[in-house]
Amino acid sequence: MNVLFVIAEMAPLAKVGGVGDVGGSLPRALRRLGVDARVALPYYGVIRKQELSVERVASLPEGALWRTDAGEVPVYLIEHALLAGDEVYGRADRERFLCFCDTLAAGASSLGWRPDVLHLHDWHTGFLAMRLAAQPGHPWTALPRVCTVHNLGYPGAFDETFARKHGLDARTAPEVPAALARSALAQEILLANIVSTVSPTYAREILTPEYGEGLDPLLRGLGDRLVGVLNGIDVELYDPKGDPHLAARFDAERLDARADNKRALQERFGLPIDPDVPLVSMVNRLVVQKGADLAADAIDALLDREKFQFALLGTGDKQYERQMAQLAERHPLDVAVRLAFDPALAQLIYGGSDLFLMPSRYEPCGLGQMMAMRYGAIPVVRRTGGLADSVDPYDAAGRGTGFLFDEPTAEALAATLAEAFAAFRDRDAWRALQRRAMGRDFSWEHSASQYVQLYQRAADLRPTAQR
Repeated sequence: MNVLFVIAEMAPLAKVGGVGDVGGSLPRALRRLGVDARVALPYYGVIRKQELSVERVASLPEGALWRTDAGEVPVYLIEHALLAGDEVYGRADRERFLCFCDTLAAGASSLGWRPDVLHLHDWHTGFLAMRLAAQPGHPWTALPRVCTVHNLGYPGAFDETFARKHGLDARTAPEVPAALARSALAQEILLANIVSTVSPTYAREILTPEYGEGLDPLLRGLGDRLVGVLNGIDVELYDPKGDPHLAARFDAERLDARADNKRALQERFGLPIDPDVPLVSMVNRLVVQKGADLAADAIDALLDREKFQFALLGTGDKQYERQMAQLAERHPLDVAVRLAFDPALAQLIYGGSDLFLMPSRYEPCGLGQMMAMRYGAIPVVRRTGGLADSVDPYDAAGRGTGFLFDEPTAEALAATLAEAFAAFRDRDAWRALQRRAMGRDFSWEHSASQYVQLYQRAADLRPTAQR
C-alpha cells in the first residue's frame, strides 16, 4: 500500500509541535510494517538551510517539486515563493498553505509514484481536498482520504472574499452553519472517508458542544468513521539509556543515576542543589489551552505551604510569559523560568525532574507526558483527551503511573500536586511508581497498525467527492 502524508510539519526537517513529531515518526513506523509511506511538506527556508541531498522532481509555473529523504522516509518538498521564509507558521497562512496544496496538486503526475491513500493532516491540507473535489479529472480525485484532526481549535477559517478570490467552492452541510463550514478543516472533514483524532478520549470529547468548536454535529454524523488513535513517541530519540543531552544515562533498573540529572538541571536553572526537594517541571506553550495560568496560580499558592522547586521551559502568549516571569521574581529560590524553545534542554528536564506538569484545559493527545514517563518524571495532568488515555491514576495500592485532576482550576491542580508531594516522600513507593511509568509502551508500532486498518477501511469506501 502506498500512502502519501500531506502535512505542515515533519521532524527533524521542520518542527514546531506535536504535528511535527507525528510527521516524522509515524511514516517510519508504517514503513516498518511494509507500507510505502511518503511525505509531502512545504519547502520552508529553514529546510533549505539544512545540509540535505535534494533532487528536483518537476518545475512548475509557480514553483517546483523536490525530493529528499528523512531517514528512510522519502519526502517531497513543495517549493513556492510564499513558502520560502524560515517560519513554519506566520502571516498569511491561509494563502501560504493554499499555495502548498495547489503546487502539490499541479505536480502530482510528476512524482513518478502514485499513492493509494492520501493522509491529510489538520487544516493546512484541507485546501487540497477542496481542489480535488472540484477537479474530477485529477489523478488523485478518486483516491481514498484519511483526515487526522490534531487540534480542532485551529480550523483555518476563511471568508467569502477569500473563497471567491481563489475559486474555492466550500461545501455545506445542514448541521453546520455556513460560517463554520467556511474553514479548511471543516471542508477536509466533509470530504474525508475516515476522520481520525490523536486519542480515543478526544474523539469522544469533540462530539460535545464543549469541545466540538461548533463542528460537533458534523462529527457526530460521521458515526464509526470518526476514530481516535493515540499518538506515540519516537522511543529511539527519547531514550534515557542513550540520550546525549543527559548528564547521566539510566534506565528503570538504574534509577540512582537520575540524581545526577536532577543536579545538572538545578544547576542549569540556577536553583539550589537539593536532591530531596521535589522538582516540578513544565515544558509547554504558554497559552490558555495548556493551562499556563492554572500552573502559575497553583505554584504561587502552594509555595506558601509546601517546599518544592519549579522549572519552566516554554514560550507563548505575552500575558502568560509575564505571569511566569513575575512568579520567578516573587520566588527566586524556588522558581526558574526559561522563555525559550530548546529541545535539548527539554530532554534534560524529562531526565532530571521529579514531576512533570500538564494542566491542559483540553489536550487532543499531548506528547510531553509520554516523554516524561519514559524518563521517570511522573506526570501531573488534567483528565482530558490523550492525557486521560496515557496516564493511569496513582493510588496507595501501588497502581498507576501519574496524578490526575478533573476541574480546570488552580485549586484542583494545587491539591493534586500536594498529593504528589506526599507520595514523593515515600521513596520506595516512588521508585516503584517511576518504574511503572517507564514501563509504559508508547512506541508507534501499535498506533501504526491501527492506521493501516484505517487506510484499508478508507479504501473500501468511495471518496465523498464521488458520492
